[in-house]
Amino acid sequence: MSARTPWRTVLRALGHRTRVARPLGEPVVVQRPTPLTTERVGDDLARRGYRFRVDSDGDVTGTWDGNRFWFLLLGDHREILQVRGRWAGLVPPSARLAVLQAANDWNRERIWPKVYTREEGGGMALYAEVSVDFEHGATDDQLAATRSTPSPAAPSRSTARTSSP
Repeated sequence: MSARTPWRTVLRALGHRTRVARPLGEPVVVQRPTPLTTERVGDDLARRGYRFRVDSDGDVTGTWDGNRFWFLLLGDHREILQVRGRWAGLVPPSARLAVLQAANDWNRERIWPKVYTREEGGGMALYAEVSVDFEHGATDDQLAATRSTPSPAAPSRSTARTSSP
């Protein structure tokens, strides 16, 4: 067993892919980071079969499995991609304490996405969000990884449909 094997096991457990040897003579494809744009976010979603729209603020948004998601470009140069999802329901009053404890546990035990609640429309809404700074650009793989961040309410491609305002 090589000295590198334990690290590969740890990296694999953390979700990193182990590089696979390419056939001799096959060219190496290197993705160069390019600036983050609304169009690139939309292209990434469209490539994967998601349907979405761009709202009046210029944010990409969609509804999957009844849950609303936003893909926001933030920062002085719109270099920060924030993916935010909202669970379709409201937390029943009898479950508020349990949901708050579960959100606290989630945030304590995981680096991202953060989970939080917010009072809305006479009830408590549940959100998950992750923000990534792409100041120096992003590759297509990096955008895809941000979109598919593990979340308690991650979108399901098979039930994608166009969102309504």
